[in-house]
Amino acid sequence: MDRIVQFGDTVEGYPIRVVNERTVRAAAGLLFFPAVVSFMNALLTANYQPTRLFVIVFLIDMALRMVNPRYAPSMIVGGWIVRKQTPEWVGAPQKRFAWGLGLLLGGAMLYLMVFNRYMGPLNMLVCASCLTLMFFETAFGICLGCKLYNLFNKEQAQLCPGGVCEVPAQRVGWGLKLPQIAMLVLFLGAITLAKGWVDTTGAVSGGFDEMATLEDMGLKPVAGAPADAKAEAERCQVPAFAKAIGHEAQWKLHNGCT
Repeated sequence: MDRIVQFGDTVEGYPIRVVNERTVRAAAGLLFFPAVVSFMNALLTANYQPTRLFVIVFLIDMALRMVNPRYAPSMIVGGWIVRKQTPEWVGAPQKRFAWGLGLLLGGAMLYLMVFNRYMGPLNMLVCASCLTLMFFETAFGICLGCKLYNLFNKEQAQLCPGGVCEVPAQRVGWGLKLPQIAMLVLFLGAITLAKGWVDTTGAVSGGFDEMATLEDMGLKPVAGAPADAKAEAERCQVPAFAKAIGHEAQWKLHNGCT
């Protein structure tokens, strides 16, 4: 039973239980991709079904992590993907705290969206929080939830990714030097110029009514498109969630409504 219900691995030379940070980051990426796809699908098309399904998947995965990370589906797949990489062992206690936070957020979404079908700003806030946590984990190896661990526990976190928990005598890192700062400034300047050019040369700034039609491009309309005014009016009814967050005009824009 100990092998099934245990959090973290015991590795010789490490004073506490540990987990493989490479697997954790891979698992975060595997969850982040469907999360952002379902979130944007709900935001732009008002179709919440993929999000509701993802919430269930996310909650199951987080619950299994709390019992034993080795049995969480995202950790299984992520571990297999990085199986040829040298493990980077990090402290398990702070990871458990962070995943517990994720489980709490997932539980809130389960209650609000899956069971009660509540759609509104609160959902957006919870979803954005989850996306932020997963993005920082998979992109930068920064566990934001782990940083809160020290605020609620007397024993400080050990064995953090990149050794950030232990202050080295002399930091030798990437840093920022004047040529790098200058390059960032030039990059931002180039983006500003590019935006100005796009704004002056684009022909779709006013909405879909200024875009070339399918007939203009020599294409045929998609079969099954609304043919009468009544059907078009029903299709373009702005959902309550878009009105609640002040997203009415944007929703019409993305759905081709005037």
